[in-house]
Amino acid sequence: MKQTNQKLLTMVIAALLCAVGIVIPMFAPKIVLEPMSFTLASHVAIFIAMFISPTVALAVTIGTSVGFFFAGLPPVIALRALSHLGFVAVGCLLLKKYPNLLTKPATTILFGSILAVVHAICESLVVTLFYFGGTLNSSFYAKGFAFSVLVMVGVGTIVHSLIDFGIALVVWKPVSRVIQIPVSAGMASSKKRTVS
Repeated sequence: MKQTNQKLLTMVIAALLCAVGIVIPMFAPKIVLEPMSFTLASHVAIFIAMFISPTVALAVTIGTSVGFFFAGLPPVIALRALSHLGFVAVGCLLLKKYPNLLTKPATTILFGSILAVVHAICESLVVTLFYFGGTLNSSFYAKGFAFSVLVMVGVGTIVHSLIDFGIALVVWKPVSRVIQIPVSAGMASSKKRTVS
């Protein structure tokens, strides 16, 4: 019975994180730096899902990507969202191998930085395909590949990812103390608890 309740709770949490991951881009502040725009906190739900478990992370990443497709956003945006599977996979593998990554500032910063670089590479690859396919808006081509893709998408995504990772940590710290399911990533100040 307890395991069934944990599975149900995990599924509900995953669904809520999917909803949050779809709603945030609709209402959160956007920073527009032509030819890109960055939506504050748009990756927070995915990071929190990753801290919970690989299954939840996969479900939330796919769920939010499908949400972008159904929202009628341009394919490049929806596929950039789907490319998050890259950094999510790396993050889940690292948390599985090193479950205490978030317990020390140095390892937390290193973990967030690795994820940010993988995140940027994945999104840059998607935009590169669209860039050379000639399907992006004219502002991408006006500023050239190096600036539009490497600087704005690549470097911009690293900065954006680090900010969202920081927000996710602030949210996760109190949540990790009270969540009633086993999780992949604990926090330094969280007391070790047993799942009853």
